[in-house]
Amino acid sequence: MQIFTQKILQLLDMKKKILPDFFAQNIFPQNQFLRDFITRENDKKTSQKNPKSPKKPKKPKNHIVRFFALRFLRVFNVIKKQNKKHKKDIFSLEFFASMLFGLCAVVCIIAVIIICVFLFGNAIPTIFSIGVSEFLFGEVWQPLNEVFGIFPMIVGSLYVTALAILFGVPFGILCAIYLAYFSAKSKIITPLVELMAGIPSIVYGFFGLIVIVPFFAQVFDTNGKGLISASILLAMMILPTIILVSKTSIEAVSKSYYEGAIALGASKERAVFFVVLKDAKSGILASVILGVGRAIGEAMAVIVIAGNQPIIPTQISDGLRTLTTNIVLELGYASGIHRDALIASSAVLFVFILLINMCFLALKKKS
Repeated sequence: MQIFTQKILQLLDMKKKILPDFFAQNIFPQNQFLRDFITRENDKKTSQKNPKSPKKPKKPKNHIVRFFALRFLRVFNVIKKQNKKHKKDIFSLEFFASMLFGLCAVVCIIAVIIICVFLFGNAIPTIFSIGVSEFLFGEVWQPLNEVFGIFPMIVGSLYVTALAILFGVPFGILCAIYLAYFSAKSKIITPLVELMAGIPSIVYGFFGLIVIVPFFAQVFDTNGKGLISASILLAMMILPTIILVSKTSIEAVSKSYYEGAIALGASKERAVFFVVLKDAKSGILASVILGVGRAIGEAMAVIVIAGNQPIIPTQISDGLRTLTTNIVLELGYASGIHRDALIASSAVLFVFILLINMCFLALKKKS
């Protein structure tokens, strides 16, 4: 039947006339092959008469999403590369900074080691040549007779430092509290305190010689130069250090402590003295340590008003000589064993300051 149908269609002129659909429907209604064939031929003829451009394949519906996804991935890759480069730059900068800071720390350590080697390398042989007990506990200092006893200078340094701390620390802490919580003009007073820290030591010495010495000369009926004059002058000199460091420590305490104490009914004074100071004691103790270092290491101002007598003072009006003033006074013309004894005195002063700082640090850790 299929061969017969193909012959009939060949006989017909399909190029001029298209077989209508009803031909298949009326003549061969049961022939599915014929209907399909006629439909295909009709489609071919129609396409030949009206040629159209070939249809482009349809893009998938999610092509917009894919486009933006690809763009995002490209931008992400660029940013990732830039981040890697930035991280490399940061790493190189951090490495350079760490090396610089480490170098500075190493330089400081090396400087301390060099100072210690110089001091103890010259001091230890000198102390043993003079005698440990004669040098540390001898009460006579006569360089011309080669008698070197520094015990009066050690006692004088202890007395001056202790009295300076006794006079200066309470006053300095109270000033710091006033500037931090009670003063309405702290912005005016604080620069003046900072200015005190920049005044040279010799200027303080002249002030003590003109003001303090005449006052105590009238009070004690002496020349005015002695332990009490040097102590008060050193107390004035350590005030800026104690005030500024203590003020910074007090202001660093969280305001919530103070506000909580006030909310619980405490007065302003009790809140400051029993809450704020308790939390700021670490910084205040650090200020005291710095003040002790300043007091025990001061030389120029003490030379002017201390009296410069290498004896153990028995009264607060007696003259005295500290380790620093002894070194400053005699180092310029000393030579030989005399010079070595002065270097040994500086080593003793170094150990003395180190022990005081260690005691304060132990007290700080314990508290």
